Amino acid sequence: MSTEVPLLNVQIDGVWMQFPKGTKVIEACSQAGKFIPRYCYHPKLSIPGNCRMCLIEMGMPKMTPDRKPVLGPDGRPEIGWIPRPQISCAQDVAEGMGIRTDSPLVKECRQGVMEFLLINHPLDCPICDQAGECRLQEFSVEYGNSHSRFLERKVKKPKNVELGPRVTLDAERCVLCSRCIRFMKEVAKDDVLGFVDRGGFSTIACHPEKTLESNYSLNTVDICPVGALTSTDFRFKMRVWFLKETKSIDVNDGLGCNILIGSRENHIYRITPRENNDVNGNWIPDSHRLNFKYIQSEERILAPTVDQKPAAWTEATKAAVAKLKAAGKLAMIVSSKLTNEELYLAKRLATALNITLHDTLPRFETPDGILIPSDRNPNTSGARLLGAFTKEPGAHLKEIVEGVRKGTIQGVLSLGEDLLDCGFAHEDLLKLKALVVTSILPNASTKAAHVVLSGAAWAEKRGSMVNIHGRLQRLNKAVEPAGESRDDWEILRDLLEATGTVAALHSIEDVFRSMSQDVPAFAGLNLGKIGDLGLQLLPKQETATVTA
Repeated sequence: MSTEVPLLNVQIDGVWMQFPKGTKVIEACSQAGKFIPRYCYHPKLSIPGNCRMCLIEMGMPKMTPDRKPVLGPDGRPEIGWIPRPQISCAQDVAEGMGIRTDSPLVKECRQGVMEFLLINHPLDCPICDQAGECRLQEFSVEYGNSHSRFLERKVKKPKNVELGPRVTLDAERCVLCSRCIRFMKEVAKDDVLGFVDRGGFSTIACHPEKTLESNYSLNTVDICPVGALTSTDFRFKMRVWFLKETKSIDVNDGLGCNILIGSRENHIYRITPRENNDVNGNWIPDSHRLNFKYIQSEERILAPTVDQKPAAWTEATKAAVAKLKAAGKLAMIVSSKLTNEELYLAKRLATALNITLHDTLPRFETPDGILIPSDRNPNTSGARLLGAFTKEPGAHLKEIVEGVRKGTIQGVLSLGEDLLDCGFAHEDLLKLKALVVTSILPNASTKAAHVVLSGAAWAEKRGSMVNIHGRLQRLNKAVEPAGESRDDWEILRDLLEATGTVAALHSIEDVFRSMSQDVPAFAGLNLGKIGDLGLQLLPKQETATVTA
């Protein structure tokens, strides 16, 4: 039985407001529209209170001898202000508390803190990767002095230090906020970082005989408020203000971490996590955020082929359907990496081609206990809803392979999977009268296929997926499909129409609308209603541990 949290009366810059008990002062001020600068504070980490940038004036009600608050003319308690400034990150709100966020004392404190932080900081903003999203830049302009009184030589600290395979440290930029240290200890569960030396010579470093090798190490780069920790992969590649950021979801596993895709001129430069407390909190594994370069591979299949020769889309579509119809009994392998819309059209195509034997390739591995679940397919839940498999994923794969080997199955339609991963041997593919494949990269199946249809990668298309917790989320297009490749839903629609079925689908919204009419779970929904953070479609399944 839940207990209602009491509301406390708090005065912020002269205005009385109410906040739930347990709210941090810094968060209460933010909710009141009063932003307080901070470096060490992060809402998902413990609170060390060591940067002192969030200093404010604080007071409590004046009390009569019998311990009752002294009331002013307005009937509100009179505040007795504490003479010394207080840090707002480590304080909870209290009944009758008074807070000043912009008084002369507070401004002087912020200027003093900024002056100390900048004493030994190098003036290298023009070459710093953090420029454009640096809290030190922003706060020095808004809260600092316009000049420096420091005339002595700056302390020189190490530069370009490889803490691990993916993170590079420029120690002279570090403001010793300890965010990276706390993240590695509290979230990544790899207590590998710490402070060494003292005073102005302090810096972060790995513990002796250890390196920053965690699969979550790049999250320290995300939460570093300055340019001390940088991504080795992204370092000196692109100025952040040139990047177009697209809100989307990760497709490396069934959790579907929320991400931002940073691109420019149709080229992806980086992927960073996007906050969603119902999915991945603020974090994402390194393996997932760096697994995008294959999209820009020089080996990309850029156009459809018929009998291994380049063909126009109209020719390839007609040839694919003709070969499948002429082959005899058919089977279909459909990837659980496809969107709901593509899976929906794949099921309609299977009906049009009289394909009754179809399945998907399961991918299950050991979960890491943080963000990576056992299911490494991003849309198994959607595939189950849309009938991509009839029992459990992979239950009919052996039957399909044996049917091909015995000759009872003469044609296979593979949507997004290499059949060798599904248990086929190379000689099995050569027995088929018709092998039609959609893919973005060459593999054994594309080399043996009679028709290859070049599809779009996940960052090149729109759609929706359902994660392992039953949450419906939206995939958004960041870059255009490579070469003459087409969106998979368009490929499937054209195949469907080539069978003689009237599809009348002109956009991805039309596909979702049709799906919502045919599949009860999606009834009443559209892509717009999903929103940036998704919505709960099915009862949540606790199949992964997510540290929010």
